[in-house]
Amino acid sequence: MPLPFDGAISRYFQNGAPKDVRKAIRGAGEDDILSPSYPHRERMKRKAYEAELEALQIELVKLQSWVKSSGARIALVFEGRDAAGKGGTIKRFRENLNPRGARVVALPKPTETEQGQWYFQRYVQHLPGGGEIVFFDRSWYNRGVVEKVFGFCTDAQRERFFHQVPGFERALAEDGIHLFKFWLNVGRAEQLRRILARESDPLKQWKLSPIDVKGLEKWDDYSSAIAETFARSHSTEAPWTIIRSDDKRRARLAAMRTVLHAISYGNKDTRAIGALDTKICGGPDIWDA
Repeated sequence: MPLPFDGAISRYFQNGAPKDVRKAIRGAGEDDILSPSYPHRERMKRKAYEAELEALQIELVKLQSWVKSSGARIALVFEGRDAAGKGGTIKRFRENLNPRGARVVALPKPTETEQGQWYFQRYVQHLPGGGEIVFFDRSWYNRGVVEKVFGFCTDAQRERFFHQVPGFERALAEDGIHLFKFWLNVGRAEQLRRILARESDPLKQWKLSPIDVKGLEKWDDYSSAIAETFARSHSTEAPWTIIRSDDKRRARLAAMRTVLHAISYGNKDTRAIGALDTKICGGPDIWDA
């Protein structure tokens, strides 16, 4: 089976990637962590991960029961670089939840009609109603990062976005929506390793897009846009939670714990939730470009 984009990702690895990135990937074992600044040297062992995951998923079922009975509304925004683990984290969140009350919003590029609307308009219609949990697999923050990097918006449009987003999110919080904003932060070598794995796996090639390929050469541009986004949209009402996701297993557990610790729901078992790993989960100060 031919490689997607005529093998452009493999060619980038061979010819375009920084030497230290190529060296890290070539010399790594399957469970090795590639980022030298990541606080754990190996991926979390599967047995321990699965035991903790099951305990957290039981708590998530309790949370959803409370959401349904109380009419609460929860919106979870998942952002991050390509291959940071957004989809996999959302999948584990929803694995044992009733899908009728826990839906995913993953919007395509705006239609011509949507391009003429207020920027936030197409997201508003997907916000949770009473008794719902909604997972945004990418969100209105496309304008802060991806659209900036690829020139899909003007400077004036992006400036207007940053002017409006604090008030927009404050309005959501004031209306009673529990809003969580996650940024999954993956290192450069680990990102490329995951994208190479997708390129060679026929079952995962659908995850790749031309943007993914072009984005490999725009690491620094992404870093600049991400840093500005945190600086201009991290607030008391709608803070960013940064999760270093070089280890997908630890990242998934950290995201679940963040939500479960933040909300009071019936029959909550704090001991089962466990402590948050603050070495990989915190505010924008732990983001590693």
